[in-house]
Amino acid sequence: MNKRPRKGTKRKAPGNHEEAAFLNVIQTAEALMWGVAETLKPAGLTPTQYNILRILRGAGEQGLSCKEATERMVTKDSDVTRLLDRLEQQHLIKRERHGKDRRVVVTVITAQGLKQLAQLDEPMQALHRRQLAHLGKERLHSLAALLELARAKTG
Repeated sequence: MNKRPRKGTKRKAPGNHEEAAFLNVIQTAEALMWGVAETLKPAGLTPTQYNILRILRGAGEQGLSCKEATERMVTKDSDVTRLLDRLEQQHLIKRERHGKDRRVVVTVITAQGLKQLAQLDEPMQALHRRQLAHLGKERLHSLAALLELARAKTG
């Protein structure tokens, strides 16, 4: 995601409406994610790390097991353990053995992790407004509903 996706690039027309819609979803996701990556870059975070920190913030003081955190991720990462290692090295999370079942490792966001997220809340909201507010509430609601319908047929 080093380079911004090209806008308006002329390509061969897709063979059908489904393919055209699919390509538009992928191109749009890439363009939106580029903005996310650029916004997070000064904080030294990737979009996946940011996602995990938000998940852990939502989990509160009880934290989550690695499996639970992985299940809640927006984009799946095959090596969540290494991702958590990097966040722990940055002191943004801590991992502890579960009190009742010592085999389970629980991950909790630290005060430093909460502070980092708090500093990113407004820049991320501003980014999403710049990216999507021009569509208006009704179109955004319709877009979200259509994408949820598309996802429902994938599983």
